[in-house]
Amino acid sequence: MPESVTITDNRTGESVEIPIEDGGVSAKAFSKHMPGIWFHDPAFATTSGAESKITLVDGVNGILRYRGYPIEQLAEKSTFLEVAYLLIHGELPSEDEFATWKHEVTHHTFIHENVRKRFMEGFHHDAHPMGMLVSAVAALSTFYPNAGDIFDPQVRMKQIVRLIAKMPTLAAGAYRHSVGMPFVYPDNSLDFAENFLSMMWKVAEPRYEADPVLARALDVLFILHADHEQNCGTTAMRTVASAHADPYVATAAATAALYGPRHGGANEAVINMLTEIGSMDNVPAYMEEVKAGNKLLQGFGHRVYKNFDPRATIIKQTADEVFKVTGKNPLLDIALKLEETALAESYFIDRKLYPNVDFYSGLIYQSMGFPIESFTVLFAIPRTAGWLAHWLELLEQDQRITRPRQLYVGEGERPYVDMANR
Repeated sequence: MPESVTITDNRTGESVEIPIEDGGVSAKAFSKHMPGIWFHDPAFATTSGAESKITLVDGVNGILRYRGYPIEQLAEKSTFLEVAYLLIHGELPSEDEFATWKHEVTHHTFIHENVRKRFMEGFHHDAHPMGMLVSAVAALSTFYPNAGDIFDPQVRMKQIVRLIAKMPTLAAGAYRHSVGMPFVYPDNSLDFAENFLSMMWKVAEPRYEADPVLARALDVLFILHADHEQNCGTTAMRTVASAHADPYVATAAATAALYGPRHGGANEAVINMLTEIGSMDNVPAYMEEVKAGNKLLQGFGHRVYKNFDPRATIIKQTADEVFKVTGKNPLLDIALKLEETALAESYFIDRKLYPNVDFYSGLIYQSMGFPIESFTVLFAIPRTAGWLAHWLELLEQDQRITRPRQLYVGEGERPYVDMANR
């Protein structure tokens, strides 16, 4: 027997049975029988705005899958570029398909000289890298005017390749500008993560040689952050895309959402918290402040994952490998003591406050030399692949333009009063 819910309008006694499909109830079916009544869900926390085949997040069971593939297997066996192909195309590539994909992305990493010289170098020296990135991505729209031809499959794919390829170049350029160092051109002989590290850290050497452990760690972090279903940034991407905007401005909108500290600033908040605590000896007192509601325990718990974040286990293993190369982050002992306390005390266990992906990612980035201001930029680089997969899916579904309803709670009709009589 098909699952369903029955809703009764107590004003009229009319009842309507609505089927449950894929774990959801159709609002269209509800509004058909209950016209003029809207669901009130300000943060869309219990509202589905999309049907998607891209990413499954099962928060109750701690499951994350891209196109059906468990994140644990992808992080262990795959590469970011292969995962990006999977997200965009829906299937893992063959050897020939991957070779073509890798060549296309690698050879689109360069940005127009005017973007660098006339645009990025025009920012103030202390401009935030994310502000520069948002602006630069939007500016690319003006350099590729045919990007607005979003229903031409070949044009569409060309922009997807360009965005995935150029995001690391723009991100590295924003950092170099912020520290007064010259721009480093992409090196097409390097892999995706190695090339980004070269553009970040190269000084005068003929060819930058990234430590393979660090390059692999960054690639794993890129895989873990490549997509995460309908979060704030992806929702922004889909909202702008539903207006049939080109992918550059839609990606800029998603990047702008990520710029907000509530979305992309979690690992930065962890570093700030650990720095504030200062030493292992101060952990008990800080945890008491958390219990009293005076402090926040950053990097613990998750809005979606209710028992554990599957990415956290992977990232902790990655952290161990990174610290063997870079040396232990001075804040690590404080982090481990926090984790030990949270996993042992009923107060934190009952509230499902366990380490999430952001708890260790900031420590890794900091140990690799990335400044805190660049943490969110590092988030945006891989998430671009996920955003574009959703952009493509929305267009293929021919979704209507996003237009939520509201519950008006303002004044009723009022007569206008002349200024002299107010």
